[in-house]
Amino acid sequence: MTAPGQTPPQGRWARLAALPVDGRAKWAVLALWIVLLALVGPLAGRLSEVEKNDAAAWLPGGAESTQVVELQKRFRDEEISLAVIVYERPSGITAADHAKAQADLGPLSRLPGARQPQGPIPAKNGKALQTLLPLEDADQVKAVEEARELVKRGPPGLTAHVTGPAGAGSDMIKVFETIDGFLLLAAGSVVIVLLLLIYRSPVLWLIPVLSALAALGLAQGLVYLLAKHAGLTVNGQSAGILTVLVFGVATDYALLLVARYREELHRHRDRHEAMAFALHRAGPAIVASAGTVSLGLLCLVAADLNSTAGLGPVAAAGVVTALLAMTTLLPALLVIFGRWLFWPLIPRYDAKYLAPEAYETEHGFWSGIARLVGRRPRMLAAGISLVLVGAAFGLGSFKAEGVSDAGQFVGKPDSIAGAEALARHYPAGAGNPAIVIGDAAASGLLDAAIAETRGVAEVSAPVTAGGLVRYEVTLADPADSKAAQRTIDRLREAVHAVPGADAKVGGVTATTVDINRAAVRDNLVIIPIVLVVVLGILVALLRALVAPLLMMGTVLLSFLATLGVSGLVFTHLFGFEGTDPGFPLLAFIFLVALGVDYNIFLMHRVREESQTLGTRRGVLRGLTVTGGVITSAGLVLAATFAALLTLPLVMMVEMGFVVAFGVLLDTFVVRSLLLPALCHDLDRRIWFPSRLGRAAPPAGPDEPESQRVLQRA
Repeated sequence: MTAPGQTPPQGRWARLAALPVDGRAKWAVLALWIVLLALVGPLAGRLSEVEKNDAAAWLPGGAESTQVVELQKRFRDEEISLAVIVYERPSGITAADHAKAQADLGPLSRLPGARQPQGPIPAKNGKALQTLLPLEDADQVKAVEEARELVKRGPPGLTAHVTGPAGAGSDMIKVFETIDGFLLLAAGSVVIVLLLLIYRSPVLWLIPVLSALAALGLAQGLVYLLAKHAGLTVNGQSAGILTVLVFGVATDYALLLVARYREELHRHRDRHEAMAFALHRAGPAIVASAGTVSLGLLCLVAADLNSTAGLGPVAAAGVVTALLAMTTLLPALLVIFGRWLFWPLIPRYDAKYLAPEAYETEHGFWSGIARLVGRRPRMLAAGISLVLVGAAFGLGSFKAEGVSDAGQFVGKPDSIAGAEALARHYPAGAGNPAIVIGDAAASGLLDAAIAETRGVAEVSAPVTAGGLVRYEVTLADPADSKAAQRTIDRLREAVHAVPGADAKVGGVTATTVDINRAAVRDNLVIIPIVLVVVLGILVALLRALVAPLLMMGTVLLSFLATLGVSGLVFTHLFGFEGTDPGFPLLAFIFLVALGVDYNIFLMHRVREESQTLGTRRGVLRGLTVTGGVITSAGLVLAATFAALLTLPLVMMVEMGFVVAFGVLLDTFVVRSLLLPALCHDLDRRIWFPSRLGRAAPPAGPDEPESQRVLQRA
């Protein structure tokens, strides 16, 4: 039965909102989710099977280094990676050391996927030996682990490491293999603790967490199918981001819906009716939020980098499944279990809550914040803007020029220790040669062009197959250095100039060069696309132009301030080398999409209240009644992304810090103070050119506010 003074929700959206919580429909929704998870859920555990964590898989097919990968298949049928075993004794290699390295050749050749090893090759300074071990990619991780166990058992004082492309790739893959389970545990624990504190109920938290787990299982299963059958590129980074994103976003939506449901339970005797009203009122903002975030993420498909392009659909799938779970499964479970879930603070029907000002007594803190905003809005907005602009000056410390192999890890895995040992005793680029492939008929000219290129230390004998010639080129500088990247540019210029050679340069360093350049291009192309898409969604949602521009402007200022602070923290506190060139784009996508997310929740309620209270009072009312729940949502999302700070990969730590800090900045400063102050100062002009921006203010203070709100309802 509808509460006195309230008319039932009308229209198509109202009927849609009532579907999941109808008397029998709620059981049908639950059954549908059980069937869906039974079908798709088992695929979630197989997501790691389709991950591609090698750098070459991140590049588009047109990149020169990717073309070299394809051309190398003419020289061998299998995908081969080179493991480099380096033995080191600072006082000089002994006869026993040499015998140990020689004895290891037989067992190394019998490792899974191993080819005949070459070596041991002594260093000119007599302090190291190296053995080259080609490995098939399919058995790489297992072979590298067994090789490390084998070679470390040597005479006292002799150290041994497994490095090279296979060693580095194995270390990276092992990290990614452990990410999903660890992040699920970390993010789940954080969400549970925060929900216990927010809801102050020993039971209620379980329903949103179960719904979020259902959304995550569905998302991972869908992503697996897309990667398996539609060519979607998935790596450990995108899979890890999917976990924290689904948990964070799903919990945010749950907080918003449960808060509105609790509010309606005070106004309705029937819980089904209360949920129908809650979905009708909160649903549009949640749908608009999910649409904004998912469409913003899908803009990434325009990226040249396969890894970036793949992240868009992966993350968007997470947002969409979170939306589906929190607008169908969660409401159904809440009405199935009833009011007792809120124990000990069970919301009871009370006619006094039909007047919103009575409900506002539960938001005393945010009423105070609203009064602060209303007193000096222009001065408050100016002060906050100056602080954010000041923080943005930290961008001078933000380095997005790429990092070395060692700079990718928080610690020092065996492959990095081995690379450092190799660099102490052999040409700096040993173990990670550049690959040059061209027409065999031009081999003589290619020989000369390669050898004469500045920065080349050694060139292997040419190998021919199928009318092509292949060279392995050892660089004078470490393969992950800027100097080596400049050598790649010179080498490409030299071999491209050889008539009829149609030569191409690939290898580890060349792949890095191509990735960095593709990332710079993606930044320049995709960021404007995202801005246009998100702005268009906001204009359509609010049916105004000024308010969306304010929302975008404040979020962009928050983004720049976040990058400025992050640059200072990464450089001077964490001691990181810098970030990947593609990092600013990913940070922009998440911070802008999620920042606008919270502004949508606020401004949707402000628009609703402004229709009867006027814009200035609507701003203050909207801030008051949404402040607590949106802040709680921001804390949850920031905490889930902060779980990335515990991982051993610098890129993931940086992403975790940027998103967590940016979300907190947006939650506590931009959405709580800056945006409301600007909207309050501009008054109804924020709704230009809609009718709400031209309408006369509502009735004056002589008319009781409760009466106006009841009339609106």
